[in-house]
Amino acid sequence: MKEQNHKNHAQYVPGFHFITAAAIIALLIGSIVNLYNSLYDHANLYSASLICLAAIILCLLFWYIRSFPLRAQDRAIRAEENFRHFVLTGRRLDNRLTLSQIIALRFAPDEEMPMLAQRAAEENLSSKDIKNSITNWKPDHHRV
Repeated sequence: MKEQNHKNHAQYVPGFHFITAAAIIALLIGSIVNLYNSLYDHANLYSASLICLAAIILCLLFWYIRSFPLRAQDRAIRAEENFRHFVLTGRRLDNRLTLSQIIALRFAPDEEMPMLAQRAAEENLSSKDIKNSITNWKPDHHRV
């Protein structure tokens, strides 16, 4: 497995992110065109509307199948990083930190994390700025 860093830490699954997404978008566009063409052909209007509805449902499923697990994983990361900060400093994370900042802090090693967390809260660093400030990247191979 190649070394993880700021430039390559995002994960894409080509079959899901590109092929399936493109197929669903093509289905949605095709179904809308089919529905539009069927507006004056009442014999096909019912089936065209059902195909369009199915395409819309697939779009929603595609979105929520990805977003629900990520939200649960984000909550777990927040709890883990809060606990890690507590173990390292004896204090909880600063309440000013946003979830995206906390998620970015997970890539900081224990030596850098407390100071970087304090700096992120005081300077309101973006997650990108936090990741760019990390000297020794701590990989996260378990994020999906």
